[in-house]
Amino acid sequence: MDNSNNMSYQAGQAKGQAQEKGNQLMDKASNAAQSAKESMQETGQQVQAKAQGAVDAVKNATNTNK
Repeated sequence: MDNSNNMSYQAGQAKGQAQEKGNQLMDKASNAAQSAKESMQETGQQVQAKAQGAVDAVKNATNTNK
C-alpha cells in the first residue's frame, strides 16, 4: 500500500472506532434515561399508594367509608 492509501485506511479505521464509541455512549445514555424513568414511575406509584392510604385512613377515622 502506498502512503496515501495507508492514511485513508487509518482515517477510516479511526472513524469507525469513533462511531462505535459514540454508539456505546448513546446506549449508555439511553439506558440511564430509561432507568431514571422507571425509578420515577416507581416513586410516583409509591406516592400514589401513600396518598390512597392516607385517604383510607381519613375515611376510617371519620367513618365515611360506609
